[in-house]
Amino acid sequence: MSAFTLHDLQCFDAVIRAGGFQAAATVLHRSHPAVFAAVARLESQLGLSLLDRSGYRVQPTDAGRSLHRRAQGLLREAEQLRSHAAQLAMGEESELRVVIGDLCPRPQLLALLSGFFSQCPATRLHLHFEAVTGPWERLFDGDADLIVHRIDKTDPRLEWIDLCKVPLLPVVAPGLLPFPITRAITPTQMRDFTQCVMRDTARHSPDINYFMIEGAHQCVVADQSMKKEVILHGMGWGHLPRFLIERELHDGRLHSIAGRHLPGGTEELVAARRSDRPQGPVANRLWDYIRERAPRLRAELEPAASSVRKRASAGKRRGARA
Repeated sequence: MSAFTLHDLQCFDAVIRAGGFQAAATVLHRSHPAVFAAVARLESQLGLSLLDRSGYRVQPTDAGRSLHRRAQGLLREAEQLRSHAAQLAMGEESELRVVIGDLCPRPQLLALLSGFFSQCPATRLHLHFEAVTGPWERLFDGDADLIVHRIDKTDPRLEWIDLCKVPLLPVVAPGLLPFPITRAITPTQMRDFTQCVMRDTARHSPDINYFMIEGAHQCVVADQSMKKEVILHGMGWGHLPRFLIERELHDGRLHSIAGRHLPGGTEELVAARRSDRPQGPVANRLWDYIRERAPRLRAELEPAASSVRKRASAGKRRGARA
């Protein structure tokens, strides 16, 4: 039996995954005849029939399925080796692009980044602030090396470091509502009041709406700080990260209206990057730096969040009694 090449094995893998020679050729950016010849060469070298070509779509034979399962480890190792070689060839990056999302506690995140980049004077930090789906778009468009935001953890293109949980509470300023604050307030009751919402900074991604009440008048703002000011001044209501309104909930300048029908929500804040792209040495050091300090950041933010939850709950009980 002659030795087969990694290229032949990759073509065979692509045919199985894509379901045909033409689809595999498209995925691999090769011609149909080249992919067909590679699989035929692999079968000849192994002395096995790997594909059943008798039907409308090619199907793996029993031998083909067995070989394909065993080949997955080798192909993964080859891809990791290729990625590692690309990293070694990069050298020190001259710049890194980091995007901070709208749910981030900015003082803590900026302190974290400042601590790292003060040790890397040869690498310039390009820092951007994006909202809603903007961070994802930057990352998948190749305009960011790392984002700090919420993500879809089922996306195989991503790897992440958990930072903290960010509860979001629906809040109002005192006097905005002409009825008592209870846990039974409904979206229908809130439809008559201006809802303050965040502007999505994505340029071409599909719109995703969070907590939007259909038919309500909207006040659209660019960031959470502006949203907080609008709500504090009684010009609307909306959902805000709990870490941002701890003091205002405590001193009564804001009231939570969370309840059965307006439960709020909790987002998982992570540092995320592409797992399917090579990373340079500075990017990897930043990744390790964030991973090492993530527990400290979580401990700093979550006790405060817990205390706010207790105070907000007590406030809601008082409102219900009133």
